[in-house]
Amino acid sequence: MLIRRETERDVDPIRAVTAAAFASRRPPGQIPPEARLIDELRAGPAWLPALSLVAVTPAGEVIGHVLGTRGHVGRDPVLALGPLAVRPDHQRHGAGSALMHAVLGAADALGEPLAALLGDPAYYRRFGFELSSVYQITPTVPHWQPHFQVRVLSAYHPRLHGTFTYPEPFDRT
Repeated sequence: MLIRRETERDVDPIRAVTAAAFASRRPPGQIPPEARLIDELRAGPAWLPALSLVAVTPAGEVIGHVLGTRGHVGRDPVLALGPLAVRPDHQRHGAGSALMHAVLGAADALGEPLAALLGDPAYYRRFGFELSSVYQITPTVPHWQPHFQVRVLSAYHPRLHGTFTYPEPFDRT
């Protein structure tokens, strides 16, 4: 498996991977909002192309994707992570972990102070994520708090605290 930046030719496979990965959470035939969200984020100013990564097989088939976009804590720019998706027939084989390690390493190298996401704490803890309240960072939606997490990176400074906001397309999901 190789992790690389997404290219234009990956757009349709990313949409298919994301739809398949999130399909079990939706009624049959309904396109998961996560698949539409990626297209909206990619088309907007918050998209960070260097932090939109795919996992590909040796034959070049896209089997996973992670997206990094520009979020904010107060007025300070930070990394908003997600969605992270792996095609169901490739889940539990390391693609998701490889994508997460790659995007966090790239974000750190690019000087991002922290990465924030909404997800299962039991899964993301292995990548160094902690509940955001540890760092006095709160999501805009209060009921997200038990699942809203941050991972501080090398450029983190303790003065960075307050309300986290996702890019605007997240408001429609």
